[in-house]
Formats: sequence, structure tokens, C-alpha cells
Amino acid sequence: MQVFDADAVHAALSWPVLIEALRKAHLGPMPACEVVVQSDPTNGEGQFVTLPGWAPGGPIVVKMVGVFARNASLEPPQPAVQGLVALFDGATGAPRLAADGAAMTARKTAADSALGAMLLARDNVEDLLIVGAGALSPYFAEAHLAARPSLKRVIIWNRTPARAAAVADHLRQKGIDIFVTEDLDSAVRGADIVTCVTMSDKALIKGALLRPGAHLDLVGAYLPTLREADDEALSRGTIFVDSRNNMTGGGDLSQAVDSGAITWDAVRGDLFELVQGKATGRTSPDEITIFKNNGGAHLDLFTASALADTIG
Repeated sequence: MQVFDADAVHAALSWPVLIEALRKAHLGPMPACEVVVQSDPTNGEGQFVTLPGWAPGGPIVVKMVGVFARNASLEPPQPAVQGLVALFDGATGAPRLAADGAAMTARKTAADSALGAMLLARDNVEDLLIVGAGALSPYFAEAHLAARPSLKRVIIWNRTPARAAAVADHLRQKGIDIFVTEDLDSAVRGADIVTCVTMSDKALIKGALLRPGAHLDLVGAYLPTLREADDEALSRGTIFVDSRNNMTGGGDLSQAVDSGAITWDAVRGDLFELVQGKATGRTSPDEITIFKNNGGAHLDLFTASALADTIG
């Protein structure tokens, strides 16, 4: 069994390799997946999540992670999601690899959205807006740039400008041209791709401001109480999800359904349907597309399998 620390995960899974691996994996069926969530027995805000997944005729993955939203405020900050991902042989149960959970989560979550942008965003996008400056935000900049090479400018916004500036400094050291803004509404008006990676409990993106042809990538609202885009955004755009299996859990879609702004029938397709040609993606240059990144054990399985492929 091989063990991958965070640096080894990032080194092995380049964005082009991982995005293509995810695309190919979606040509097959959805693996059998489960989610086990345990809450802090002292009534704290932390959770521990176990996500097993088993591909038909293929390997088994078990992701074991803690979810602690307050980690960003620690000194030094820690990722909100961290733990381990383990891959097992589907025929014998033998362990094949174990990998750093935070690195695997960052890699697969950003690549999930990047695949969505590759399939749905316009070919000539130039301006990327990142909303949020948490531990995942740098990876979304890198992944979207890899998926859409036409992107020329990156802008980042965060409620705390100093955190946005720190992420921008980090990305500049990697050669990425990025600017910090304190005017979110203005940035939304000018962006071709808006990717939201926050823990917000209220809508940040106003649908009225989305430019024709924009692609909105919603990542952070993984609980029913969280939200990143308002009802108008959801009703203006054509909605896609990474998987229909877990699309009802996040606040962006469920709150819009509860308010009557949309129905669940508004979801045109998921990544399986898009990759397999069972759903139509963007139909015009002016269409606004929305991709809800919900995650899931199947993506951990696909990512761990891609990592295993790097070692033969």
C-alpha cells in the first residue's frame, strides 16, 4: 500500500490529468455511495463524515474527514475539511493507497467544478471571479484556468479583504495574474465565470447582475441553511448539477424550490448525462449556465482511482 501526503497528491494529480480522468469516469455508471455524518457529541459545530463508495466491478473508496468551519480562524489556519481517503481493491478488499484527505478534497472539488465549466462555459471566456478566500479558493483558480485556457483575468473577493489579498499573493507567486476587489456587485457584472467557494448563509450573488452568457459555479452551500446565489440567479440560469443523487441537500437549489422560484424539473442534467450526451449543455452564447457542485463519494472514488493510475 502506498501513502500519499498532501504534497504528493498535488504533484501526482495535475489539473489536466484529473479533469480528464473525471470526464472519462462519468462515461460509466454511478458507483454505489453512502454518507454517514456524525455531529460533535458536545453540541459543537464540528462534524465527522464517512463516505464509502464502490464502483461496479471496480475499487472501493472510503473518505474519512472532519468538517470544522471555524478552522479558518485558527492560528495558523487549517482547512475546514481534512482527514484521509483510502482506496481498496474491489475484488479482494486489499488496501491499495491512503492519501491526505484535505489535498484530495481540494483536488476533486475544484476539478469537479472545472469539468462543469469545461462542458458549460462559453469557449471565449476571459474574466474569472472567485468569491471566497478560504483554503479551497486557490485550487479553483488553478482548475478553472486549466479547464478554460481563454481566461485572461482573475479577480477575487472576500468579506475580509486581507484574506483575499493573501490568496492573491499566493497565486501571483505561481504566475497567475489576479486582482483583489472589494466591490462584489461590480465584479459579478463583468465576470464570464463566477465561482463561489464560501460558507455563506445568505445569498451573495444577485442574479440581476449576471451578464448574458455567464457561467455561475456554486460550491459552498452544502447544507440547506447555506446559500450563495439568490432566487433570481437560479430562475435566470439553466441549472446543472454534478450528480442528481445528492442535489437536494444544498441550500441554493432547495431554498429556491421552497420559495417557488424554481422546481426540481429546472435541473437540465448532471455530469453523467452531459458527458454521456444524454443532456444538452449550453445552447446559445447568451445563455446563463449554473453548475451546483455538491460533491459525493463517487468523486472521491474517481479521484482516488486517478491517483492509483499514477502508480500503476
